[in-house]
Amino acid sequence: MNPLWAMLERAAGPEYARTRARAERLHGALSARGMRAGERFAVLSWNTSDYLELYFAAARGGFVLCPLNVRLARPEIEAILEDSGARFVLEGVAGLDALCREVPPVAKVDPEAPAQLYYTSGTTGKPKGVVLTQRNVEVHARAAIAELGLSERDTWAHIAPMFHLADAWAIFAITHCGGRHVYLPRFEPELALELLVRERVTITNLIPTMLNLMVRHPSARGRDYSGLRAILSGGAPIAPQLVREILELFGCEYVQTYGMTETSPYLTLGLLKPHLAALPLEERVRWLAKTGRPFQGVELRVVDEQGNDVPADGQSVGEIRVRGETVTPGYWNQPEVTAAAFDGRWLKTGDLATLAHEGYVEIVDRKKDMILTGGENVYSTEVEHALFAHPAVLEVAVYGMPDELWGERVCAAVVLRPGKSASAQELQDFCRLRIAAYKVPRAIEFLGELPRTGSGKIQKHALRVRARR
Repeated sequence: MNPLWAMLERAAGPEYARTRARAERLHGALSARGMRAGERFAVLSWNTSDYLELYFAAARGGFVLCPLNVRLARPEIEAILEDSGARFVLEGVAGLDALCREVPPVAKVDPEAPAQLYYTSGTTGKPKGVVLTQRNVEVHARAAIAELGLSERDTWAHIAPMFHLADAWAIFAITHCGGRHVYLPRFEPELALELLVRERVTITNLIPTMLNLMVRHPSARGRDYSGLRAILSGGAPIAPQLVREILELFGCEYVQTYGMTETSPYLTLGLLKPHLAALPLEERVRWLAKTGRPFQGVELRVVDEQGNDVPADGQSVGEIRVRGETVTPGYWNQPEVTAAAFDGRWLKTGDLATLAHEGYVEIVDRKKDMILTGGENVYSTEVEHALFAHPAVLEVAVYGMPDELWGERVCAAVVLRPGKSASAQELQDFCRLRIAAYKVPRAIEFLGELPRTGSGKIQKHALRVRARR
């Protein structure tokens, strides 16, 4: 049994025949490098057809693919490689086929065996490897096909990064239903708009930052987007005004999504019930901008601090907890972190939300000090640790502020050591050597002291209020 490889085997047509043959050869080449089922290899690449083929080559051999974020700094990548125990890193597949002496048979794979290993930053700054099993990935792909009506008539545009689950889930869902894949190696708004038109793309998933840049690009109007039937968006909150602009420009269905790496990813979809879809535009937009209702196969609760379900009144706030076959079994080599993430079989998402009477979830805040900027997660503690490493820094607090372009921007309040000096630019340059550029604070304010509660804890809320003045 090899459920993920079976998806490619069943896909019909000459393009899939070539993809299958290429994935078989890559499996052979990886085997010639000494890879065995259950072992990890990492990929560092922008979007290409090679990426799709490597996902399936890994599936065929029972290898665990570890996608690397191309925006990470070298020390971050090194930490992931050490933690995962990856045998090697591929920055492309040029020359790899030359190692293929023979194509091994398809590996028999336990559905509960790891298929992919995605790394996300922990609140302590240490990366956490999220394990997704063969079953996680397969069940999510089938559910997405059913929810979104995917078929062989669809053309999916890989515009969001394929190393991220904002896009990677579609590799398997689109292949399983026999749809067509097209690629944009690296996001640029005008090139993305051109791809949608040139390839008659029917559906894709983008983060709000991408959509914002696309709908406001000077060349956006006057193009023929009639091939599009749906645009999905996730990875960050979205403003109702942007939803209106998306509907106006593309003239297709808009679907808000919410999910986590730990859940393969989707937990909710903003697909409207018929009576909500019939509402006037302004009311419809309000519902479309919500986080959505539970994804197929996902059990979702919103609970208070005592673990009791909050009423579905659209007002009461609680933490989202979920369970289902698409939920990770845990974190790589971190049993204590895994245990802390679950309450029994329920995954504690750390996201705070309300639940409307229609069953639609709306996220209102995050338990952890996580910042979503341009679709990327930034944990404040990780950035604080980078700033603390500077010899002039005495205290620091990192927090997020709303940003029209990026969703949120990273900000920092810094107290310098007595007798020391540093400029904002110096601290930003210092951070860039240690963390990815998107995590570096865009604004740094120097204070004599940080605001604190009576117990001595830093009041980040007070910093946000101060920054708005």
